[in-house]
Amino acid sequence: MKRSAASTVPLALVLIAVATTAAAADMTGASNYLVYVEPHPPGVDCQAYQLGILAAALGGEAQAKAAMLYNYRNVMSGFSARLTPPELEAVKKQPQVSRVLPSATLSLMSSKFDGVS
Repeated sequence: MKRSAASTVPLALVLIAVATTAAAADMTGASNYLVYVEPHPPGVDCQAYQLGILAAALGGEAQAKAAMLYNYRNVMSGFSARLTPPELEAVKKQPQVSRVLPSATLSLMSSKFDGVS
């Protein structure tokens, strides 16, 4: 049986992921970010700890609750938030923040390879 040229392409080349911004910036220039923070201290509620870090950067709990999209506590310590450029800079200055990355969605360029879909 003759194989097509496409079926001889190594699987690794077919499964290259492309990063795209999860959400386009809105009119205020806000975008979604993943904020990695130091683990919460023992006996302190994880979500309250992370909300406190964001509130300190944004100037209040109401602003932090509006900006926070999700908090992570099992695999990593951090949260995702929708931030404007000035808010992003304020978050980066918080001593508990170790890293901030733009939120991204990864998608396959193709899911069809060697006859499997």
